[in-house]
Amino acid sequence: MRLLEERLGLPLPPSYRAFLLYADGYGDADEDDYFLFRTERVGWLRDLEPEWCQIWGPQEGDKVPSVPDDLYFVYGPDQNGFVRNEYVPHTLLIGRWDGLLLLNPLVVTPAGEWEAWHLASWRAGAARGRSFWELMASDLV
Repeated sequence: MRLLEERLGLPLPPSYRAFLLYADGYGDADEDDYFLFRTERVGWLRDLEPEWCQIWGPQEGDKVPSVPDDLYFVYGPDQNGFVRNEYVPHTLLIGRWDGLLLLNPLVVTPAGEWEAWHLASWRAGAARGRSFWELMASDLV
C-alpha cells in the first residue's frame, strides 16, 4: 500500500486503505468478472483505460462544472447517476465489477474519503458513493 501511495503521490482514502490492509485485492482478474485489483495493478484510468476517458471524459466545448452541485452531490438511492465528465480522467481505477470501480480524488470528504464510482456501459451515468466503503456496502453496485 505504501508503494501505491508513493507511485500515486497521494495518500489513499481511509476506507479503501482499510480494505487494502485486510486484503490486497479481491477475486482473480484472469478468471472472475468481479474483482478488485491488487495494489500493483491499481492506476489512473487515463493510463490504464484511455478509451473509457475518450467516451466518458470531457468533450470539446463542455462547460465546467458539467453538472450543477445541487444535482451532482446527491448520494444513495435518490442519486441521479450524473457524472462530471471533467473528473473522469483523474479517477483511480481499482477494479472491475460488471463495469469499472473508480475512486475520485477531486471530491474528498472532511474525513479524507474520496468519492467512489461504479461506471458501466449498461448504466446511464454512474452509481456514486461518498467513499469506497459506502459504495461497496450499497445496493448500487
